[in-house]
Amino acid sequence: MAFNIVQKIDDKVQIKNVLISLFDKTGLDTLVNGLIETCPDVKIYSTGGTYKAINELLGDKADKYLVSVSDYTGQPEMQGGLVKTLDFKIYLGILGEKYNEAHQGDLARTNAVAFDMVAVNLYPFRQAITQPDVTPELARTNIDIGGPCMIRASAKNFIRVASVTDASDYPALLDELRNNNGALCLATRVKLMAKAFAHTASYDTAIATHFAGLNPEEVGDTYSDIQR
Repeated sequence: MAFNIVQKIDDKVQIKNVLISLFDKTGLDTLVNGLIETCPDVKIYSTGGTYKAINELLGDKADKYLVSVSDYTGQPEMQGGLVKTLDFKIYLGILGEKYNEAHQGDLARTNAVAFDMVAVNLYPFRQAITQPDVTPELARTNIDIGGPCMIRASAKNFIRVASVTDASDYPALLDELRNNNGALCLATRVKLMAKAFAHTASYDTAIATHFAGLNPEEVGDTYSDIQR
């Protein structure tokens, strides 16, 4: 397999298409209203509960700024929300390189958009396993799949995408957008990238540590019905 070695990038990237999927919606109003203020032509793509929250927040303005990921991909969410964003058009839009003709051709061929910012946080695994009645099943169901994938993809493509994982970063990012006519610089994207990978590494470590501490033979005993 040949790896793409990118040489030409932009320091400042205009924020035009934003993918938002948040379990913890702290600061969502600040982020959404700030994006609309600083990037007037922005389109926000979202899923599930986050889509509903943004739709309610925007009210009559929702049609102008908000797009459902299911409408965008043409695929409904899997029951239980297990699959919402794991779609070729989503990852093409996150991982595509601006100056790569083949990538740009794929975007045009699929009528996809290039995402400039991905704002994601994850299912509350750590909170779940601290509950006194936690079971292996409760822990398992709180393992996020799509969230870490989006975080890692956007962080990998920091040359073009801002990977936002911490609500405390929203004010500073919006200030930079305000001062740069709706653009974020490379230095900011690199800092966000490092933070994003630290976030997913810590999350995966918590999952591995928790399940390594369980007796595999006893895990099955927590299920009332096992088909053998």
